[in-house]
Amino acid sequence: MSDPTEALPPRLSQIVEDFSWAEGREKLELLLEYSEKMPPLPDWINRSTNMEQIHECMTPVFVHAELENGGMHYYFDIPPESPTVRGYAAILAEGLQGVTPEDVLKIPATFYMGMGLHKVLTTQRLNGIGAILAYIKRLATQHLTKDNE
Repeated sequence: MSDPTEALPPRLSQIVEDFSWAEGREKLELLLEYSEKMPPLPDWINRSTNMEQIHECMTPVFVHAELENGGMHYYFDIPPESPTVRGYAAILAEGLQGVTPEDVLKIPATFYMGMGLHKVLTTQRLNGIGAILAYIKRLATQHLTKDNE
């Protein structure tokens, strides 16, 4: 059986491994740490004009994607009152920083299972974080399409 982290970019794979060693409550604490260290939006990003809302999430999640030097960069705006979703988005932003759109598209939809998040989050929350990954994959596809025009 192959290693599920093989399809993951190196930094994201390391984050998944770190979470896999954590037990129950520790996983939630790690998510909270990522939530707290999510960087603020750069000044040049304006939520009303530069960001798209991920409507599939109950939490207000806004994302902006840039393709720079062949690598994707994701910027999220999520209220601090939603630390699990914010933490997951921070993991994606960090783990996918500079990764090619092609490699973003290779990430398994349920890679979070390797982190054990399915053991500590509700089904509704898991659906929301799944929607975030699906949405950023759509953005990666859009950048690939633009790049090939």
